Amino acid sequence: MASPVRLPGPPALPPMLMLLVGALLLAARGGGDAAAEQALPGATAPSPPPPGQVCGEGCCVRPAPEGSAVAAFCRNRTGATLRGRCCLERETVLGLDLGNCSLTTLCSSFHEASTAVIIDLTSNPLLHLPGEAFRGFTQLQTLALPQHLDCPGGNEGWESVSIRGSSRSCQGPRNPCNGSAGLVWLCPEASRCTPDGPGLSQCLCMSPFHGYKCLRQGSFPYLLFFGTLGAITAALSIVLWATQRRKAKTS
Repeated sequence: MASPVRLPGPPALPPMLMLLVGALLLAARGGGDAAAEQALPGATAPSPPPPGQVCGEGCCVRPAPEGSAVAAFCRNRTGATLRGRCCLERETVLGLDLGNCSLTTLCSSFHEASTAVIIDLTSNPLLHLPGEAFRGFTQLQTLALPQHLDCPGGNEGWESVSIRGSSRSCQGPRNPCNGSAGLVWLCPEASRCTPDGPGLSQCLCMSPFHGYKCLRQGSFPYLLFFGTLGAITAALSIVLWATQRRKAKTS
C-alpha cells in the first residue's frame, strides 16, 4: 500500500522577519513613550479620581461633626454639599474633615482630596506628616493640624500660622517659586517653576522642549521613522518569502 504523499505546507515565518516585526513593535512603543513625554509638560494636570474611600469609612469611621470648620465652609459655598467627611462640588472635593478620627498616619486614599481648599486633621495622634503628603494639593488654602505638628513646608511657607488650644492653623501657602517661601527653587533652562503643594514645586518644560532637564527640542519624526522602517520591513519580507518558497518547491 502506497504511503500518502505529504504536501509541503506554507513556509514558516523566517527568523529575520520575526526579529524585524519585534523591532517594529518596540519602536512603536518607544515612539509612544516619547509622545507621552513631550505631551506631559504642556498638558494640564490629570483630573483627580472621584472621591470614594477618603469621604467614607476608608479614612474615618466616626460621623463628621456638624459644627466643624469644613462644614461651615461648605454651607457658605454655593453649590457645595456635605457627604460623609467631605465637602463636594460636582464630585470634586473642596473640603476634608478628618478631625478626631484617631489617625496615627494619613490614610491611603488621602490623595483623593488633592483638590481640597480646606483640610482639618486636628485631634488626631498623628506622629508626623511625610514631606510628599501634600504634593499636588495646589488649591489648599487652610490646613488645621494637631499643635505638635509643623505646617508642611515650614512656618515660613505660609502667610499666617497660629496656635489655638491644641490645634495649629496654617493659612495661605506662599509660592515657593518666587522666593516668598524662603529658598528659591531653581529650574533648568527652557523650563518654569510652578507650585505643587505647600512648600513643594515642580519644573515644567516650555514648548517645544521636553525630556530630561528639558534638553530635547522638537517632536519625534513619526512619519519618517515608521515610513522608512515599514518600507525596509516590507522589502525584506518579500525577499525572504520568495527565497523560502523557492526552497519549498525544490524540496
